[in-house]
Amino acid sequence: MKLLSALFFSLALLLSGCTEPRKFVSTDLSMVDWGKDFKLSDHTGQARSLGDFKGKAVVLFFGYTQCPDVCPTTLSTMREAMTLLGDDARRVQVLFATVDPARDTPQLLAQYVPSFHPSFLGLYGNEASIAATAKDFKVFYVKQPGKTPDSYSVDHSTGSYAFDPAGRLRLLLRHGETPANVAADLKLLLAGK
Repeated sequence: MKLLSALFFSLALLLSGCTEPRKFVSTDLSMVDWGKDFKLSDHTGQARSLGDFKGKAVVLFFGYTQCPDVCPTTLSTMREAMTLLGDDARRVQVLFATVDPARDTPQLLAQYVPSFHPSFLGLYGNEASIAATAKDFKVFYVKQPGKTPDSYSVDHSTGSYAFDPAGRLRLLLRHGETPANVAADLKLLLAGK
């Protein structure tokens, strides 16, 4: 009888593990009332908004091409996550919005951003549109003077925003997250979780 009870207990534990929903690794932003859209141009000159990517999970990151560490690391992580996603990568759009429109021309973004993955798009606008978009997404950025007027750096927020295929802001992907965790979270978004 004890053996039978132990078997039922083990079976119950196994089944309870099967029914527990998988949770996101990243910070859930589903309840926030900001970051609903943007109106910028991509590096090909096409006007873009979040609605252009309906049906895809979207990852939006704010940075600049001359960033020495955070930006290339983030884009490399996203490239690796896309590889891990396999065929599902076709249903993910990564967007890199510049916070340095004075130096990040469409031509420079067209060289830099797709060098990480051919599907990645660089987004730009004038100073006012970048500032308004960054404010709407609670993104911090500020220029830090360099040795010459053109050699400044830009301190900026390091997280990326992930939207589900319906266009709703869902996650904050932390800088330094592993590609495997990013891919797992994106798979959950693609599955409608």
